[in-house]
Amino acid sequence: MSPSRSVPTLLVDLGGTNVRFGVADTSRPRPLLADSIRRYRVAEHDSLVSTAKHYLADTGLEVKRAIIAAAGRIVDGETVKVTNNPWAISARQTASALNLTQVHLVNDFAAQSMAVTLLQGDDLVDVGTVARPVIGSEDKQTFAIVGPGTGLGVGGLLVRQRHCSVLQTEGGHAGFAAHTPEDIAILDYLNHKYGRVSNERLICGQGLVNLYDAICHIVGAKAADLRPEDITKRAKDGSCPLCTRTVETFAGIFGSVTGDLVLTLGAWDGVYLTGGLIPVLLPWLERGRFRERFEAKGRFRDIMEKVPTQAIMNPEPGLLGAAALAVMESGQPLLPSR
Repeated sequence: MSPSRSVPTLLVDLGGTNVRFGVADTSRPRPLLADSIRRYRVAEHDSLVSTAKHYLADTGLEVKRAIIAAAGRIVDGETVKVTNNPWAISARQTASALNLTQVHLVNDFAAQSMAVTLLQGDDLVDVGTVARPVIGSEDKQTFAIVGPGTGLGVGGLLVRQRHCSVLQTEGGHAGFAAHTPEDIAILDYLNHKYGRVSNERLICGQGLVNLYDAICHIVGAKAADLRPEDITKRAKDGSCPLCTRTVETFAGIFGSVTGDLVLTLGAWDGVYLTGGLIPVLLPWLERGRFRERFEAKGRFRDIMEKVPTQAIMNPEPGLLGAAALAVMESGQPLLPSR
């Protein structure tokens, strides 16, 4: 049965550290209700159901269906085990426990990808000088969405004759490809520590710590016991040259990983950078190493130089994307007519 357009939809953005809730009213031009947004720490709650009940009690809101964007692989549209989170989610059990008519599970980066369709001008910052794309301005467009947070998320947005669909991937777990002598030394260090080294081992919050430890090892310095926020703070205030080198190296490797993603997906129309680390690391992304390594793709350099990259600064892209999915499921057009 198709959902009614007027039925409020519970939106859930479930990551490794936090779970965010909101409500969508798909009859509105901006469907995500800003005053409905709440955030809870996963470690402080037993399950998604108990946290959702807490949220609904806190807000007094009533919903009939839900879209849950979870940081993990969705199996048969019914279950997901969140990658960096102890919760296992069942759509059927969640619907029953919350008395909902329907629960739709999607990968978190499927939602992040759909968020692109609802972003406003101030939600984006250009990284580089390539002109910003317009979603839906052409009949066929392919975009990549990539972002470091607790892990590394990767998704794709396909626009075909003004219809949007997403690619749900676990591309953050693809193997790290070293290119520079420093990359090779970092890979060697992390390989001895972890065995296989994925991109996520470097490009996420813990990845900053891994990079810092590796760089300290390379230069023969003793690594301090630092958290990701310690590294970025010391880099920002200039108090630790090794922390500054760490975030500069992070920006460069992130550019290389993102460029590889463009080649893999054929995302020639643009890339959107998202995730909790982006606002913090934006100054280093803008200083050149990100674009330099993004474009350094050998015979494809000329093409890569024309691919725009933008940072998503909206604080709730997961919920925004879930709201976009709710609009699509309601049967309403997501993209404005040309």
